[in-house]
Amino acid sequence: MNDGELRPSEGWGVIHLVLRTERGGDGQGILDAITGFIATDPNQAITFSVLGSRADLGVMLLSPDLDALDRVVKAITAGPVECIDSFVSLTEHSEYTTTEDEERARLEAAGEANLEATLDIWRERMAHYKDARLHPRLPAKRFICFYPMSKTRIPGANWFDLAFDERKALMRGHATTGRTYAGRVLQLITGATGLDDWEWGVTLLADDPVAVKEIVYEMRFDAASAKYALFGSFWVGLVMDPGGAVTRSGLRVSS
Repeated sequence: MNDGELRPSEGWGVIHLVLRTERGGDGQGILDAITGFIATDPNQAITFSVLGSRADLGVMLLSPDLDALDRVVKAITAGPVECIDSFVSLTEHSEYTTTEDEERARLEAAGEANLEATLDIWRERMAHYKDARLHPRLPAKRFICFYPMSKTRIPGANWFDLAFDERKALMRGHATTGRTYAGRVLQLITGATGLDDWEWGVTLLADDPVAVKEIVYEMRFDAASAKYALFGSFWVGLVMDPGGAVTRSGLRVSS
């Protein structure tokens, strides 16, 4: 098999890296790898100084090409670092999103007079929403939080034993809570079933860490989380440009 591009049929690849650095080590190769990666559009990288003492440097990488992701990850981890945690996932849209038939029925029940015109507006909004989920352009925020999660399979709380309509109703309530944080927290949910040990990755971006603390706390009371969710390690950090994040982690760079 030849090397070269590998593009998923839907969505973009996402890799989160959490690294411990060798203080005083040469970080120029890491910085060059990241800046070279993001020079190709639409590749993106969010670099951050990990808060706390468990790690030093965090990198979130997005690309439509898994081969490009693999190359930059290999270049980063070849530097004076120890990989503490990594997570591989793909951007995806939710299977629980409202369908056009459901929206039509809701509008008809509400007595909407301009049904088709209103549906046209809805279709445009949903197309934008789907594109933002599959091909996100992540904004510049100061604070990042990442954690993996799965749904439970324990007796009495097996998410995968629930009927689709019941799961959809639970997730609709979960989404309603999330929408109250619009403008304060950007949420990116990526899928990892069959790709990593957890089923989803959750990335939260905000300018105020209190907003992240509040959304995670509030959403844990939704039934979709309170009864059916398992969470992995939480990683939080201060988002910086690649040079700032690399040097803050204790590595040396020449440029």
